Amino acid sequence: MLSFLNEFFLFLRERKKYWLFPIIIVLALFGILIVLSQGSAVAPFIYTIF
Repeated sequence: MLSFLNEFFLFLRERKKYWLFPIIIVLALFGILIVLSQGSAVAPFIYTIF
């Protein structure tokens, strides 16, 4: 998995697709937020944010 991410970021840097970095970061943050909200004690606090 790490080799895939490394190769992907090298591809983005080589092709100068810098505009994709913020999109990937936001999607990763939303993914982490979804994982944390699944059946944890943190879920009620996350729902109040939205």
